[in-house]
Amino acid sequence: MPAYVIAEMKVSDPERYKQYMAEAPAAVAAFGGEYLVRGGPHEVLEGDWRPTRLAIVKFPTYAQAKAFYDSAQYRAARAKRAGATDYFNMVLVDGVAPTS
Repeated sequence: MPAYVIAEMKVSDPERYKQYMAEAPAAVAAFGGEYLVRGGPHEVLEGDWRPTRLAIVKFPTYAQAKAFYDSAQYRAARAKRAGATDYFNMVLVDGVAPTS
């Protein structure tokens, strides 16, 4: 069953954030992940949530997503992100089983 990492962030230092963006995709790919959303236009349809930037990454399993997050490769990418955002919120959520 797939799992999804959903991140919301407010970038405060775009040049520094580019270093994170250059390294994170390799860590994602190393654990079978693929970006579904990485920035781009969006709009609020309901509620009070006002994200400034979103990313959604799909992994084959919850365990692979967790291994990605805990990996040395992603820790190195996160270190490059330090100080580049006002906030960075991330959740891991299990997907639903495909129906036939």
